Amino acid sequence: MQVDYRARQDRLRQINGVDAIAIVPGANMRYFTGLNLHLSERPIIALFTPDGAFSIIIPELEVPQINARPDLEARTFGWSDTSGYMGAFEAALRDLGLTGGTLGVDGFTMRVSEWLAFQSIDPTLKVRAVERELVQIRARKMPDEIALMRQAIQLSETALANVLARIEPGMTERQIAAQLSEELSAQGSQGNAFGPLVQSGPNSALPHGSTSDRPLGADEFLLIDYGGLVEGYPADITRTFCLGTPSAEMQKMYDVVLAANRAAVAAAGPDVAMGEVDRAARAVIEAAGYGPYFIHRTGHGLGLDIHEPIPQIAAGVEDKLEPGMAFTIEPGIYVPGLGGVRIEDNVVVTDTGLDVLTTFPRTLMR
Repeated sequence: MQVDYRARQDRLRQINGVDAIAIVPGANMRYFTGLNLHLSERPIIALFTPDGAFSIIIPELEVPQINARPDLEARTFGWSDTSGYMGAFEAALRDLGLTGGTLGVDGFTMRVSEWLAFQSIDPTLKVRAVERELVQIRARKMPDEIALMRQAIQLSETALANVLARIEPGMTERQIAAQLSEELSAQGSQGNAFGPLVQSGPNSALPHGSTSDRPLGADEFLLIDYGGLVEGYPADITRTFCLGTPSAEMQKMYDVVLAANRAAVAAAGPDVAMGEVDRAARAVIEAAGYGPYFIHRTGHGLGLDIHEPIPQIAAGVEDKLEPGMAFTIEPGIYVPGLGGVRIEDNVVVTDTGLDVLTTFPRTLMR
């Protein structure tokens, strides 16, 4: 994908009240530079100053990655394991004119050790948390980002269809998850967006439970939450199945969750309050008597981070949806001892409504 990183960085530099923005490896660095570096014991700090310059404090062993990207026009402050990183921190503060200034940081990812390194060199240096501004920039996805998410979803759905055809009672949750990971890779996924969550029977009543060695039984819930990756952009899909004949209560739970999912999809669109989408799903579940068993928000932002804070599809959030915002719609009902149902789709707001990117069938029985 061809990305205009200069244009992305220009939006970054519009954040007011700071003399530079400091970003460590992670989704923000990948978004604003295309550098897929890893957060480790060796500090790496990208610095964006209002004059349009891009500088980076970086271990010498990583410098070839910067040299391979002449488009970044990066100024490097390299350091070695022998010399340590403090000299590079000091040179960056001095040469970029940041002494006594204000540094904007992503409070979600900047570590205390890195901030203390800056302050030990310049105790007058001030900090301002700018993570919300960074996330707001990333929240409106460009067409190329949506295209990558669509690719991740398509290969993920193919993988699930192939695995689902092979699942039989007696297979363990862990075996199903392993087959799904293998199938994702076979379909071209560049890894898992997160470890596949496979839960059967009463285990499916734990929204953030774990995959275990429990064997799948007939006539019980099988919940699968998973996703592949394409160039860092994920799918995040959940479907719930029953291999056999569901009880009347199981079928009712499923029908209510599906209706809640559809109500949320119908409610979402540009200029709609995020909390209204949650309210639409929750009203369906509460009307059916399952209100106490819907114990999480209706959805979360989706992008380079599998969970992005904007948009937040949760009760009471009055912020409005905007075109380009991508998120999940995933209402659920979780009854202890019986099991749980969740139906999760990936959507993006358009100028006129909502585009549902996921297409995998929403049926309980395989």
